[in-house]
Amino acid sequence: MHQCQETALRGRLTAKETQRRCWRMEVGTKQGRAQRNGRSDAVARELRPSPCTSLKMFLVALSFAYFAKALSGSYMKSTITQLERRFDIPSYLIGVIDGSFEIGNLLVIAFVSYFGAKLHRPKIIAVGCVLMSIGTFIIALPHFIIGRYEYETSVRWVVNSTLNPSPCPVGSPADLSQYGKPPQVPATGCEGDSNLSMWIYVLLGNVLRGIGETPVQPLGISYIDDFATEENAALYVGCVQTISVVGPVFGYLLGSLCAKIYVDIGFVKMETITITPADARWVGAWWLGYLIAGVITLLSAIPFWFLPRSLPISGSQGPENGTPEQTSFIKEPPLLKHKYPADENTTFIEMAKDFIPTLRTLLGHPVYLIYLCVTIIQLNSLIGMVTYKPKYIEQHFRQSASKANFLMGVINIPAVALGMFSGGLLMKRLKLNIMGAARFAFGTSLIGYILSLFFFAMSCENAKVAGVTLSYNSMGTISYDAHSVFAACNSDCFCSASDWDPVCGENGITYVSPCLAGCTGSAGSGKNTVFSNCSCVGVAGNFTASTGQCHHTDDCDRMFPYFLALSVITSFIISLGGTPGYMLLIRCIRPQLKSLALGFHALATRTLAGIPAPIYFGAIIDTTCLKWGQRRCGGLGACRIYNTTAYRYSHSSMWHSEFCRSVIFCIGNI
Repeated sequence: MHQCQETALRGRLTAKETQRRCWRMEVGTKQGRAQRNGRSDAVARELRPSPCTSLKMFLVALSFAYFAKALSGSYMKSTITQLERRFDIPSYLIGVIDGSFEIGNLLVIAFVSYFGAKLHRPKIIAVGCVLMSIGTFIIALPHFIIGRYEYETSVRWVVNSTLNPSPCPVGSPADLSQYGKPPQVPATGCEGDSNLSMWIYVLLGNVLRGIGETPVQPLGISYIDDFATEENAALYVGCVQTISVVGPVFGYLLGSLCAKIYVDIGFVKMETITITPADARWVGAWWLGYLIAGVITLLSAIPFWFLPRSLPISGSQGPENGTPEQTSFIKEPPLLKHKYPADENTTFIEMAKDFIPTLRTLLGHPVYLIYLCVTIIQLNSLIGMVTYKPKYIEQHFRQSASKANFLMGVINIPAVALGMFSGGLLMKRLKLNIMGAARFAFGTSLIGYILSLFFFAMSCENAKVAGVTLSYNSMGTISYDAHSVFAACNSDCFCSASDWDPVCGENGITYVSPCLAGCTGSAGSGKNTVFSNCSCVGVAGNFTASTGQCHHTDDCDRMFPYFLALSVITSFIISLGGTPGYMLLIRCIRPQLKSLALGFHALATRTLAGIPAPIYFGAIIDTTCLKWGQRRCGGLGACRIYNTTAYRYSHSSMWHSEFCRSVIFCIGNI
């Protein structure tokens, strides 16, 4: 077998043709030997491929692995608001946590892509799935270490109580510090504030998830392309990519379910919880979904342990030297003299010596380099948008986190899955060549960009919050600061500007707290508490307020269906070019470079898009925050309310500027 490979390589055959010829020679040798020994039937049974070692079994196993990694990845994005509130951290820090997955990928992807292609690819993928599972379990670990979740509230659960203490302490705003805070007193339980740094466990677990995910894509796709016929390769890749988009459907649905469940379910009495899932302080059972995702990822590793290192190649693989068009794209480099087939035994040093020349050859390919630059620019906008889209729906259209995740899972993600599958099917039906695939991907991106311009027109008014978005007297728009929440109507109360304990007045205006609403009495308990004699609610002062924000969503209710429809159409059109673009990537370079090309593409996009995009998108979102939460021991916590107009413009502008640059760049190089 080894001599056959050396002979084939001297004849400058491709890796596929080498494996096919050598396998046939080995079959012929074994059959001749068997006939001489009178054991032809036994050898025939030995040579007959087992269903467990077939390409279809590998395709099923890889699809399940893609599903598992996509499920856990999308669940991470569905929990960003839950993690913000649980650990009292801003959006940019959530971007760091989200980008830590790409950091883990970045650490090993170049080596896994290059050396993994020369080793046992299915077993390397299995090890990666196990690491992903361990990382997912580590993400859920802080819940079992940190204390119970405590949120700011003036409402208490009192059994059989009809009259509660006044929420308006006697005092004067003159007693407050220049920052609108009451005199500092030692905070009880400050030692528990250090537990909030437990978000570091989430970051480390996500890094390990990134390391484990590394071999799945480059080694899995190259394995399929090595052993599938040319006409089926695009369809198989389309199927795998489709499954990878179906995973987020279940990930977001799982996120929707867990967001409805209180974070400390089973540890506290639910009747004592005074907030609802629609409240900005609500934290769902974020940890539960990670445990489920970890188990699924662990199960996905099992089939790969039983798959072979290589498969017999059946059917036509196309011309030995490729099509004329592909030959024009693939230039024969002088450096590719020592390419080792997947099943040839070579030393680590021999493979390492060939790494730098091979990488130089890959980056010298103009088509590959252009495609790489375009995808980096485009993914900067797409990753940032997808990461914070549930949060955008929640904040801008005033939906609960559970509903935002549900809509992402059942409406938006299926449109992406259908688009990617349709793109692979159209590529096969239309028999698109390399240039055809490039034009198709460019056309879908351009149409999607034009349609997405309409997002600028889909707006909601800011929530009406006294002292934050409206002034107490004229009820006109104001610029929020710590002193704007104080007015003559609450001058008799000793209130803190840092609290966030919203109540809804009879006049339809939300107040930051019962104290700042001027309420002097309260009755009932828990969610049913009613505050009375609220001087800021009405002129006469004999007005009431109930717990929670006011929900005036008439303008949002009218606009929200149009936003969803446009989002579905745009996602479908853009994703149509996903599979053709991916096939362009692996068909424009030599077969020996496929694994390295896929790996370096993932490395570059993660380094220049996957890591920075969530961070700077999160930092831009933080600039639109109107009211920050306060940690028990001081310092800013999670944002409680945003300027929705500024949020919309910053979100849409960042996405369109990045997308526009990719379109212009593509036009100049297509």
